[in-house]
Amino acid sequence: MSRKKYLSIALATVAVVGLAACATAIRPEQVRAPQPARAVDAERLYSGRWLEIGRLPMRLTDGCVAGASSYELRSPTTLALRDTCQSGTPTGKEKAIGADATILDPGTNAKFRARYFAGFVTWEYWILDHDDDYTWFISADPTFDKLWIYTREVPSPDELAQLVARAEALGYDTSRLEFPPTA
Repeated sequence: MSRKKYLSIALATVAVVGLAACATAIRPEQVRAPQPARAVDAERLYSGRWLEIGRLPMRLTDGCVAGASSYELRSPTTLALRDTCQSGTPTGKEKAIGADATILDPGTNAKFRARYFAGFVTWEYWILDHDDDYTWFISADPTFDKLWIYTREVPSPDELAQLVARAEALGYDTSRLEFPPTA
């Protein structure tokens, strides 16, 4: 085998192993987030565009503003999602990533696993709470490390304060929340 071919195979192996290490399967001992407060009507929540109003900081969203997630329910247990944000300003260059997802708790529909990059990276999301009219929801990962507040429209300051209070009641350190500008 030539040195060049060996080097190509070695680099490809390292890349595959590195991507596989990005998968975030949650082990039971890692679950620290509160359980979802109630069932989700999948047809209502997992359809259309949601604005990301608040979030806990993470490297992936550094410099992202005007964030949004769009959902499409494809079957009773599968959905597609597309997460977007603008770079730097609400009129900046769009960054986007899509995923296919599987609802993990059919019937309750409050937990799903999204597979990004053809399944090499997976994240679990829990819908911790939502309102009866599906105008807002609070989402988190089961490890208690990530939190998002979503609304259909930009909330008033009073509405935002109520959503932050709800996140705090769920046990999150809301002093760490960031509220990037919306479009």
